[in-house]
Amino acid sequence: METITEQSSRYDHLEQMSIGELLAHINEEDALVAEAVKKAIPQIEVLVEAIEPRLKRGGRLFYVGAGTSGRLGVLDASELPPTYGVPEQWVVGIIAGGDEALRHAVEKAEDIPEQGWRDLEAYQPTADDTVIGIAASGTTPYVIGAVSEARKHGLLTGCITSNPGSPLAAAADHAIETIVGPEFVTGSSRMKSGTAQKMVLNMISTSLMIRLGRVEGNRMVKMQLTNAKLVDRGVRMIQDSLGLSYEEAERCLLEAGSVDRVLRSSTSKKRG
Repeated sequence: METITEQSSRYDHLEQMSIGELLAHINEEDALVAEAVKKAIPQIEVLVEAIEPRLKRGGRLFYVGAGTSGRLGVLDASELPPTYGVPEQWVVGIIAGGDEALRHAVEKAEDIPEQGWRDLEAYQPTADDTVIGIAASGTTPYVIGAVSEARKHGLLTGCITSNPGSPLAAAADHAIETIVGPEFVTGSSRMKSGTAQKMVLNMISTSLMIRLGRVEGNRMVKMQLTNAKLVDRGVRMIQDSLGLSYEEAERCLLEAGSVDRVLRSSTSKKRG
């Protein structure tokens, strides 16, 4: 299998391409990502099935990564509380170099294998917690160290990587390998590999939130009402579900504080 660091013979002279050609070829490469993720669905399924009962017992999910991979983990984790109304500590993103690394490269932070577990220890991990290491190459010492030590301490471990048979995959209980092949710009794993990681993280977290009862139908009924857009979205959900006017639905929502509470209150009144 081709790895993300191999050069594709199709793109030897990118500097000679027009803008249109560059965009078309990038799009061609991106189109391969969904198929690579599709092939990994059985691996994703096994990991999600293993995580679900742990979260239901009060466990947490940790994403650990460096660079692009770490940023994507932090992104997915940070979007779950407003979307599904869950506590921030349910899903936690940890990036090599700390929050500074979200905006700036922190030199050599990913090269210290012991630091990954040290950063996890700050959260006092338990056997009900899960650690998913994210590394396109599957060779990042910080991530391998975190996953290896987590596994030794009895945590469930998984990983997301774009290279087959990597050291990270060997370190984890459950490996998800999205084999996207060489990048358009050789080794630039923020491209296809990053897209694959984002897709897999979406699949893992969304599936878990649904299984944990944070969605009704396909609606985010437990979302936090943190801005006008989300309030409007909640009002329209209540309108559609209960047949109320916009003004009445808005009043109910603001009084109750969430779509879920409004709908449950309506159901209780009907039963009464």
